[in-house]
Amino acid sequence: MIATLSIISLLLTGLYLLLVIYLIKGWFDIKVIPFTIADFNTKVTILIAARNEAERIHLTIEDILAQEYPKHLLEVIIVDDHSTDDTAAIIASYADQGITLMKLNEDKPLNSYKKKAITEAIRRSSGDLMVATDADCRMGSKWLSTIVNYYQSQNLVMVSAPVTFFEEKSVFELMQTLEFSFLIGIGAAFIGNGRASTCNGANLAYRKDVFNDVGGFTGIDDVASGDDELLLQKVAVRYPGKIGFLKQTDAIVYTHAKPNLKEFLQQRKRWASKFTKYKDKKIVAIGMCFWLFNVSILLNACLGFYDVYFFKLFLTQFLLKYLFEAIYLLPVTNFFKRGYLVSLLIITIPAHVIYLIMMGLVGSNKKYQWKGREVK
Repeated sequence: MIATLSIISLLLTGLYLLLVIYLIKGWFDIKVIPFTIADFNTKVTILIAARNEAERIHLTIEDILAQEYPKHLLEVIIVDDHSTDDTAAIIASYADQGITLMKLNEDKPLNSYKKKAITEAIRRSSGDLMVATDADCRMGSKWLSTIVNYYQSQNLVMVSAPVTFFEEKSVFELMQTLEFSFLIGIGAAFIGNGRASTCNGANLAYRKDVFNDVGGFTGIDDVASGDDELLLQKVAVRYPGKIGFLKQTDAIVYTHAKPNLKEFLQQRKRWASKFTKYKDKKIVAIGMCFWLFNVSILLNACLGFYDVYFFKLFLTQFLLKYLFEAIYLLPVTNFFKRGYLVSLLIITIPAHVIYLIMMGLVGSNKKYQWKGREVK
């Protein structure tokens, strides 16, 4: 029994460490592309789906209006998704500055309102490059020009760009920022290794004709989430090697961590719900190994109360996980100018292990709350 558990634990640990090494390699393989475009020629449509964002959406709009990008090559479409606050009125107040308000009017319940909103906005758009972000995000004035420079100079069909949290108000939120950096780094590293699999919809650009060519969200529109990485996976199959990760600080989009555990878990359930729709079975297998590795850590920690051998095994796994993740996270967090967050890894890992196991058990088969709606 002890020998069997030991072999399984060590095998899972070895596989996990190989995965982290793969991520480190992928991150460093991403080339930093200099800003070289003098004259832009890409018509851009910025897409935002908004629901009950009255508190912050004006900040996002102001940041978009401040972009250093030719105004005649830019349109902004914001779709109000049945907001019950003043979101629509705030958007409408910017009409004279080129902000277009669309209202989603669906009388039949949907499980994917956001995908419907984005699809309708794309159908109405006149741009060649769709740039998606969220209604509570902030960005610098060079955000858009940096994305288009990368897109034009590298001849890509889709650009995944960096997202991070900011304005944290607690250690809990700082821990989320560290974990989120881990996730953004995974998406970047897989692209760096030539196997695009994950991204974040708060900072994602893709050609309109490519969106239409892959059938948009058809086939993935029964999942409330997944307007980002499920779409990316469809594009990756049709256009291999034509997706890039933009490793430039000017392209970073900033958003906020969840203020409490309840909202955090609801968000992670939503993210986990996409996993069942992954078509790439190798990615699914990697995810399962990742989950089982964390299960083995918790199991060995519990068994350590009955046999000191298991505690030693747990300690070995924990220390190796800490060391390799610190090596991986240092360059990622330094990119975001938040390298000091790695110091929180010692307390983030135990919480990360527990919640990952829980999400693996309930994330794909439980309902969750999103934007005031119960979805599944």
